[in-house]
Amino acid sequence: MGPYDRLFDRNHDGVLDFDERLDMDDYYDRINGLGFYANTSSDEDEDDLESELEEAGLDIDELDMMDEDERAQTLEDAGLDPDDGDE
Repeated sequence: MGPYDRLFDRNHDGVLDFDERLDMDDYYDRINGLGFYANTSSDEDEDDLESELEEAGLDIDELDMMDEDERAQTLEDAGLDPDDGDE
């Protein structure tokens, strides 16, 4: 058992059971930006981007099917910055 594993050993038996290990993995994923909560703010950004594309008369599914150069040109022609969705 590692030195930090003890933080998640809730029943203090010296072994991380399945639930304790899940909690530990979730914690490390969160602090490393990999977990479920890491992208909650980007959902709002994605909704804003989709709204902006709809207002410009563009379909996000069609844009996804285009290669990078074609997509960039289409966005520029619509008066949008092609780099806005790359974050």
